[in-house]
Amino acid sequence: MKPFNAIDTWIFDLDNTLYAPQHNLFTQIDKRMTAFIAAYLNLDKQEARRLQKDYLHAHGLTLFGLMKHHNMAPDAFLEFVHDIDVSALPPDAALAAAIKNLAGRKFIFTNSTRAHAVNVMTRLGIVDLFEGIFDIVDAAFTPKPQALPYEAMLKKFAVCPAQAAFFEDRAENLRPAKACGMATILVSANKNSDTNNDAALAKTDYIDYHTDDLSGFLVEIDFLCRADSLNMK
Repeated sequence: MKPFNAIDTWIFDLDNTLYAPQHNLFTQIDKRMTAFIAAYLNLDKQEARRLQKDYLHAHGLTLFGLMKHHNMAPDAFLEFVHDIDVSALPPDAALAAAIKNLAGRKFIFTNSTRAHAVNVMTRLGIVDLFEGIFDIVDAAFTPKPQALPYEAMLKKFAVCPAQAAFFEDRAENLRPAKACGMATILVSANKNSDTNNDAALAKTDYIDYHTDDLSGFLVEIDFLCRADSLNMK
């Protein structure tokens, strides 16, 4: 496992990583995807839902499947599905303090849009703590876990992967990050549950660390890095 005192760049996924899934923001997005597909392709809700999930599983992103198989322009879809109510998401002072205390640059790397990321980050109280956002448009609509967006993100922000850590709630999205040379941290609820698929996946060799408490984990990283710095003096 890579020691955190070697890290100077901190990269975070957005949805269900910086906030708990229980806030159901992505549930809203999910339902709006179904509604958009039903209207766009003139399908009933059940068939639209099936197609939505088929494209998600086949391509890693429903939008990618719609663009590939139906020649759909992405802008209207992205605007519609991310037009959600984030008022249920409380400001997170503990998370803000923990991120602020990390030494180095911080970035968001998301399969969603920049506007959605800013909306969520503003609500959490962390929007001013990040140097940049790499969204699905930056990735030319190619989603994680495909390799292309990782390479493009590293290039855009001039990140040395050997000195970067990536936090993500989907285990499969950490495999390419590890292949690039980044330290990988799985952020998921029910860390110790035998029924949690992410908990099982966390035992794989492409996941360095696993936490169900992002703020607490970041505080621990800061403490260890400060202790190492003092020991080196």
